[in-house]
Amino acid sequence: MHRGKGMKFVGDSRIPADRKSNIPKDYSEYPGKTEAFWPNFLLKEWMVGSVFLVGYLILTVAHPSPLERQADPTDTGYIPLPDWYFLFLYQLLKYEFASGPFNVIGAIVIPGLAFGALLLAPFMDKGPERRAFKRPLPTAFMLLALASMIYLTWESVVNHDWEAAKAQGEIREEAQFDTEAEGYKIYSQASCIGCHGNAFEGGLGPSLATTDKTAEEIADIAVYGQGTMAAGLWEGTDEELQELAKFIDELSP
Repeated sequence: MHRGKGMKFVGDSRIPADRKSNIPKDYSEYPGKTEAFWPNFLLKEWMVGSVFLVGYLILTVAHPSPLERQADPTDTGYIPLPDWYFLFLYQLLKYEFASGPFNVIGAIVIPGLAFGALLLAPFMDKGPERRAFKRPLPTAFMLLALASMIYLTWESVVNHDWEAAKAQGEIREEAQFDTEAEGYKIYSQASCIGCHGNAFEGGLGPSLATTDKTAEEIADIAVYGQGTMAAGLWEGTDEELQELAKFIDELSP
């Protein structure tokens, strides 16, 4: 009898089958399409990274970050503005349905639903298709999110008073003065400090450190008001008013 003739193969359920997972092909099976990680691939990565790093450094030198004056807790009129990538959330909080008593909706609920949908997108669409028009659900979500962010950012930029914001954050010259002087004591006890700052740098009102007004004009404005400053705010005596006006007139930046 020849070798192997009449042999039968039977399966034994007690012996586990040797099943291999989906192992990708070896790189050697793709001739001309592979390269060594060191130094070829890594050198290319370093070169690309260096180009972007140098470009970023040049950009930061050519356009340095804008600086504003030091934070002043007494200036209640200052309106902070977030960076450009948060402007869409900043604009969202301006709408009636997301502000005031509904602030939780605008600050937590709506952003939470949006980012939650983004995190759940891979689980909602498990199909192997990668073309966008054949994945209507995730594509629609991404287009809606992108359109909303662009629209809200645009609305925030268009409706913001950039001139007022620039004046609010402008670095102002500080005045040299004696905090023990009688004029400063009168100033700090009056209502002036709430609008003009504790160093005369301005806030809700203009800066007094660089004013071109004379002592007489300053005294008249304190009594009769000017522009947005209402009349009748001064409650001191005439002698204190003259001392205050003289003190402000002698301020030098």
